[in-house]
Amino acid sequence: MKIASFNINGIKARAAALPQWLDEAQPDVVVLQEVKSVDEAFPRALFEDRGYNVETHGQKGFNGVAILSKLPLEDVSRGLPGDDDDLQARWIEATVVGKQALRICGLYLPNGNPVELNPDGSPVAGGKYAYKLAWMERLKARAQALLKSEMPALMAGDYNIIPQAEDAKRPEAWIEDALHRPESRAAYQRIVNLGFTEAFRARHQGPGHYSFWDYQAGAWNKDDGIRIDHFLLSPQAADLLLDCQIDKEIRGRDKPSDHVPIWVELDI
Repeated sequence: MKIASFNINGIKARAAALPQWLDEAQPDVVVLQEVKSVDEAFPRALFEDRGYNVETHGQKGFNGVAILSKLPLEDVSRGLPGDDDDLQARWIEATVVGKQALRICGLYLPNGNPVELNPDGSPVAGGKYAYKLAWMERLKARAQALLKSEMPALMAGDYNIIPQAEDAKRPEAWIEDALHRPESRAAYQRIVNLGFTEAFRARHQGPGHYSFWDYQAGAWNKDDGIRIDHFLLSPQAADLLLDCQIDKEIRGRDKPSDHVPIWVELDI
């Protein structure tokens, strides 16, 4: 089973590029981030005509996640548990059944900038960085629940986390950014340390692997990228891992997202 994650930075803007990539790559399941559309306006027919079942969790103008699956989607849920007041559309999950069941969670983790800190270094309450770190604590709790279920599971999407210096072309430029601050990286590592496998690093080592290039300052032409899109696999899913790749060349096409697809292949 080939499962992909793609931050498309607007479904309307990618209405031609996304179907083209789907036709070429033929993933069985795709989790999308930043669809920037309410559910009613999502162009379902584009994907249903290609044999995909479609589940969305959107909001107007920003955020928004979705799952496209050639297999039936069961037990769909929307919204990361832990805060009933959080209305941002950043989490969707469902079960697909191949040779066995797999729980797929699609996420769009908060960016967290600007970083606002109190004099003691703690995040300012109500600020975007405080929201990011609190969201990650909720993600950790959901990750623990997934592990307890013992069903093969993965959490995929735009984590807005640069895990290590080698995951950026110019790590020094990101030291104070919410994507690479030590608190952000530590929160990410605490989730991994629960027992998850970061799929890409299980298959590829070393620098020079990126999934995002800013639209500004010629970042793509300079290969000035960062790796912030990740698959975290539960132990049961990690045992089934066959491959994990980044479709880098998509960034050089006409009207691209600033992210590119990343995908895993599981023996499931």
